[in-house]
Amino acid sequence: QVQLVESGGGLVQAGGSLRLSCAASGRTFSNYAMGWFRQAPGKEREFVAAITWSGRRIYYVESVKGRFTISRDNAKNTVFLQMNSLKPEDTAVYYCAAVQDYKLGTSLSASGVDYWGQGTHVTVSS
Repeated sequence: QVQLVESGGGLVQAGGSLRLSCAASGRTFSNYAMGWFRQAPGKEREFVAAITWSGRRIYYVESVKGRFTISRDNAKNTVFLQMNSLKPEDTAVYYCAAVQDYKLGTSLSASGVDYWGQGTHVTVSS
């Protein structure tokens, strides 16, 4: 059974930082890109960042470029999202996602995701 388990969410003041982690298990994730989506109340789930298995291709949504950094540790089947300079508009539930590498373009559609985590809440206070 494939599982993606996120951790690291919480409450932080604007300008602060959080580091999200996602541990994957249940299958081999070689040739799988890993990514993060987020969903704010009343809004659609949106792509945030993704990284291919090799780490050679990394993509971010424009609104987080320069503030968020995605990375992965393939030996531990774990992907990270370092979030700095957080803003109130970053408040959302953050979901880890896994998708086969070939599906990843410069962005990723939620409908193309193969596996989802359960989500972790991030709240940024002003």
